[in-house]
Amino acid sequence: MSQGDEPSFETGVVKKFLYLNRKAPYGTVYALEVLEMVLISAAFEQDVHLAFVDDGVYQIRKGQDTKSVEMKSFLPTYRALEGYDIEKLYVEKESMEERGLTSGDFVVPVEVIDRAAMGSLIDSMDVVLGG
Repeated sequence: MSQGDEPSFETGVVKKFLYLNRKAPYGTVYALEVLEMVLISAAFEQDVHLAFVDDGVYQIRKGQDTKSVEMKSFLPTYRALEGYDIEKLYVEKESMEERGLTSGDFVVPVEVIDRAAMGSLIDSMDVVLGG
């Protein structure tokens, strides 16, 4: 590479990222890895959204006891998301209700939306990642 051929990186480009959480919080690495990706995206000042569907709704449920699975709870990290300007959290209504949960069962404020609205949300994103 000659002196004038340095790579250039576009600055100021903001993409809408949706992290789709489908898995229960413990027993696999998916939930923790998605949470790490969320924090990385926020560090790069992207427009970050989180959605919780299927067993993913358990990731933000109050009162988790991780002693029996011998894992450290990462639930407190969700409470810290607001400090990273991550405030767009969505729970699929049908997934929540199928598991006997209400919006009051979660450790963070969420917007509860139905499956059709979740589909529209997904379609409106530039990038959708999940686990």
